[in-house]
Amino acid sequence: MSASSIHLSPNLPTCLLVEDSDEDADTVVEALRRCGIAGRIERVTNGDECLALLRGMSAMHPPSLVLMDLSTPGTDGRDALRQIKEDSKLKSIPVVVTSASANPRDLEFCYSAGANAYHVKPVSHPHHLDAMTRLLQYWLGAVTLPSYRVSTA
Repeated sequence: MSASSIHLSPNLPTCLLVEDSDEDADTVVEALRRCGIAGRIERVTNGDECLALLRGMSAMHPPSLVLMDLSTPGTDGRDALRQIKEDSKLKSIPVVVTSASANPRDLEFCYSAGANAYHVKPVSHPHHLDAMTRLLQYWLGAVTLPSYRVSTA
């Protein structure tokens, strides 16, 4: 699936999901519905699409959160994360890495590159769904995210 929108509610908040697995993407959509937060998910399948979308977005409508899978085709999540956090126009957007990898080198790299959190995807669907529901409740419901606009400077 290429860049696609799953509209759960027009307007706030928007989660940019970088995920090449349809099953994992469906889990995120189901988790957002479960947690009862009005929002929408914009999905892309790799880092190249993520960066193009972020750089092409209106400064008035940046995503509230980026959920970034590490292992995607093309530009992977590691490189996309690094580029987002090095870009003065994008670096304030929270990025939560989601990965099947619990490799300490991946964790160290992501946190060093500026990831706001690192989530290891559980293998079983029920556990993954519960974890994603809690994650989205926290980031889109409990956390006070800045009402910022992506800098145009």
